[in-house]
Amino acid sequence: MVDWLGLYSQRVSSVRSSALRDMLRLTQEADVICFSGGLPAPELFPIDRFREACDLVLTVNGRQALQYSPTEGYAPLRRLVAQMLQPYGLRAQESNVLITTGSQQATDLIGRLLLDSGDRIVVESPTYLGALQSFDIRQPRYTVVASDEDGMLVDELAPLFRMRPKFVYVLPNYQNPTGFTLSMERRRTLVALAQEWGVPVLEDDPYSQLRYEGELIPPVIALDAAGGNGGYCGSVVYHSTFSKVLAPGLRVGWVVAPAEVIQQLVDLKQGADLHTSTLSQMVAFEVARDGFLDEHVGRLREIYGHRRDVMLQTMEAHFPEEVTWTRPKGGLFLFVTLPDHVRAKEVLVESLRRMVAFVPGEAFFPAGGGENTFRLNFSNAKPDRIEEGIRRLGAILKAFCVHN
Repeated sequence: MVDWLGLYSQRVSSVRSSALRDMLRLTQEADVICFSGGLPAPELFPIDRFREACDLVLTVNGRQALQYSPTEGYAPLRRLVAQMLQPYGLRAQESNVLITTGSQQATDLIGRLLLDSGDRIVVESPTYLGALQSFDIRQPRYTVVASDEDGMLVDELAPLFRMRPKFVYVLPNYQNPTGFTLSMERRRTLVALAQEWGVPVLEDDPYSQLRYEGELIPPVIALDAAGGNGGYCGSVVYHSTFSKVLAPGLRVGWVVAPAEVIQQLVDLKQGADLHTSTLSQMVAFEVARDGFLDEHVGRLREIYGHRRDVMLQTMEAHFPEEVTWTRPKGGLFLFVTLPDHVRAKEVLVESLRRMVAFVPGEAFFPAGGGENTFRLNFSNAKPDRIEEGIRRLGAILKAFCVHN
């Protein structure tokens, strides 16, 4: 018998258990009212548009779509990604874009490129647990910065940058898990500090198009003044995905960065998977082109915005007064804070008995804490299910607040 446990690398011991895997498992159970995973609503997937795109790709370019392709990605899709950022004034070119297998691979590749064991990185607390799980295997040291309704407290960064972190990781738009948005003033401060100290910014931006109120704020990368006729060459590595606005099953994301960084990431990606699915890339391009993506996102914003409102209104009616929560202007999530003595994991045990799922918040805190917090998703459930799930959860929370 092989002693597999004795053969695992030392790095594996640093990987935290997969709360993401557990969340996705729960979403497969039909009777559960699922507020856990960050799933788009499947009934809103543009299936007819995908069917047309698949037929076009296979009829016109079938041999190319089913063949190996360049690691950098499908050239028309790379150009489309660069064009999507042009309205913000970002002078990105095809050479600044790498297509990845979802934005999770982008996070992993950037970690491989920049992190050695013991390197310091700056993150918000709480922050996206999928990024933490990706970074953990590189065995970094986390330096945490708090946030409020205007996002990361960037005024705290200057003394931290003196410690020469490899990068600062930020989700500026409708942050996962809090739903907070980094203000324009703080974005400018972040860029100025990054340029002054030579610390890269890793900008994770999957939700920016899902805005339900207020004005859209330009991405951090667009505020970085460095650039020229040769394309973007600044301090920010930006990545995003089609998962939240088209379909997560595509597994198509992208990185935008200086060309020299893109080339290094290409070399790493080649060793990981050679390239993102050619067929998925070509289909994504055909679906998104000719203004369809903007039209489809408009529909998502209307429906998800309504679901957000339903959740917030039902929480106001049924949650105990000791409980507080965020009120995001976009994205897919809001974050709940319980009284200090109430543990979200204990609430979840009872909640699952009542067939309602959520994510306890402590997994989002890289330095520990958050035991009295949890995250709710409002995009996946229909309004009647949201109302019923929040009513059940409110009754459970009232009992915990009274008896604990």
